[in-house]
Amino acid sequence: MANVQELEKIASQVRRDIVRMVHAVQSGHPGGSLGCTDFLTTLYFKVMKHDTNFNMDGTNEDIFFLSNGHISPVFYSVLARSGYFDVKELATFRKLNSRLQGHPTTHEHLPGIRVASGSLGQGMSVGIGAALAKKINGDKQLVYTLHGDGELDEGQNWEAIMFAGSKGVDNLISTIDHNGQQIDGPTDKVMNLGNLHAKFETFGWTVLDMDGNNIADVIKVMDEAKALTGKGKPIAIIMKTSMGKGVDFMEGSHEWHGIAPNDEQLAKALAQLPETLGDY
Repeated sequence: MANVQELEKIASQVRRDIVRMVHAVQSGHPGGSLGCTDFLTTLYFKVMKHDTNFNMDGTNEDIFFLSNGHISPVFYSVLARSGYFDVKELATFRKLNSRLQGHPTTHEHLPGIRVASGSLGQGMSVGIGAALAKKINGDKQLVYTLHGDGELDEGQNWEAIMFAGSKGVDNLISTIDHNGQQIDGPTDKVMNLGNLHAKFETFGWTVLDMDGNNIADVIKVMDEAKALTGKGKPIAIIMKTSMGKGVDFMEGSHEWHGIAPNDEQLAKALAQLPETLGDY
């Protein structure tokens, strides 16, 4: 199983994939993708028990749902690099007839994708449903979900969060990417989220905090989260990240939420990201 240094090398390659994919079609969402790279790399290469011989049911394995589907570049890269499909397919990102559309969908039958996630706010409900199905079926494995902080502006989240706490959905680990940025600006200016830690606790969740751009901390906190499952409460992780992490001129700015780098910017970005596994 990969150690911190190996995971950091994988994450560097994933970040190269992200900026190259978005640049190639001048379309996509690099900021949140770069910010969540360390988390998703660690999740797929270290934390989850999962099978690259993909089936939709996910029986007797951990399953993951990406709710903030616009960060598809990082999801596609991690899936490809962990063996779900050939990394060369990353070159088809957002092209006509590609299985790698701007938001993940299921009708293309891309391995690793269990739900379409173009509409924000739905992933929590989907994750809860899958977690309850595992309980009904006596499946002891876990369900993981990822959400953007700006996505929590969607009211459907809070109905689902209240339900999960009320019904003790304790095989669910939901992570909130709390980078403080969304498409129109800082989250505290668009719609102040207040104290997320206190809100989740009030709704009956166990809450942990994590530095999502520190792989050692991601490993530590995810291990803590797994140890807390099965104790009557769902687990929420408030994950601090920096939008655009790894590329200095993108970091911390909402402006890179959905803008592709030009040729000069791509070259600058790649110069900061070592090629470790070979470009597609």
